[in-house]
Amino acid sequence: MKTKNQELLEKLNRAFADNDADFIIQQVTDNIIWTAVGDFTIEGKQAFSKKIKEMVTGDPYQLDIQTIITHGKNAAVNGIMKSTKGKQYAFCDVYKFSGFKDPKISEMTSYVVEVKE
Repeated sequence: MKTKNQELLEKLNRAFADNDADFIIQQVTDNIIWTAVGDFTIEGKQAFSKKIKEMVTGDPYQLDIQTIITHGKNAAVNGIMKSTKGKQYAFCDVYKFSGFKDPKISEMTSYVVEVKE
């Protein structure tokens, strides 16, 4: 049985795969910090929203979530996303929640690697 936070993270990652920017934006705090290691760091919901909307491709990705781990206010998700053009990306996202009651994501660190076939 999945916890509430595990269900939220599964929905969040499915929203990334489906380009559902609105759902993603609703799940973060106003002071969100998002780091894509080796690429960028964004602070604040306005900057986060802008970046998420820039990432929307229109084409959904195939998503294979391999693991969702939650412990207290911390969590991690890893898996593979495949584009309709055949590109594959392995990812691991590490999250920090704002609290336990109606949690929102306050920090997110993303590790993304293109998988060569």
